[in-house]
Amino acid sequence: MRSVSDVDWAPVSGTNSPRCNALQHTATHCNTLQHTATHCIALQHTATHCNAVQHTATHCNTLQYTATHCNALQHTTTHCNTLQHNVTHCNTLQHTAAQCNTLQHTATHWNTLQHTASHWNTLQHAATHCNTLQHTAPYCSTLQHTATHCNTLQHTATQCNTLQHTVTHYLTLQHTAIHCNKLQHSATQCKTPQYTTAHCNILQHTATHCNTLQHTATRCNRCQEARFHSLRKHTATHCNTLQRALQHVATRCNRCRKARLPIFFPRRNP
Repeated sequence: MRSVSDVDWAPVSGTNSPRCNALQHTATHCNTLQHTATHCIALQHTATHCNAVQHTATHCNTLQYTATHCNALQHTTTHCNTLQHNVTHCNTLQHTAAQCNTLQHTATHWNTLQHTASHWNTLQHAATHCNTLQHTAPYCSTLQHTATHCNTLQHTATQCNTLQHTVTHYLTLQHTAIHCNKLQHSATQCKTPQYTTAHCNILQHTATHCNTLQHTATRCNRCQEARFHSLRKHTATHCNTLQRALQHVATRCNRCRKARLPIFFPRRNP
């Protein structure tokens, strides 16, 4: 279909009819309208494209705002996570500090208890040592008394040895006295004519000396018997006392050993 603008207008020479003018005017107007329609289509297409672009721009703005908001939310979330981590760390540190304070208090209390236990052990050891000394003191007194008594017995034994030596000497003197008696008997026989005067004088002198020795032996015998009797009596008394004391100690030891009790000895004056 050909448009009005495409029609070949051949002017009629020498004529200027109104119909031709109208048609020309109409064709011009049609061309204008066609051009306007083309322009309107272009404008409509442009408007559609502009609407699409505007919608895209609006959507882009919305997306940009959303992105900005998302970034803000993401930043806020990161900050919140950081704060939450910090709060958790602070809670952990606070709990750790509380535990440290508890442990420090426990350690202080433990050190106090340990010091008290050491002091208590020292006092207990001292008390045990004091009890041992207190229990040992009577026994030591008994042993000291026994040692003193043993020294007395040793001194007595020494005196007994001296007396034994004296008895031996006394037996010697007695033997000498017997010999003197024999000599005196011989001196008596000097009165017979068969002995010479010189020999009789010797025998008589010897007999006189023997009488002196016999008298001395008799006196020594009496003194030694009296002293030995007194000392033997005193020694027997001390031995009996010591035997009774040792028997008493042995009896108490047996009783304490059967009852599994500590042995206590009475204090005695040494």
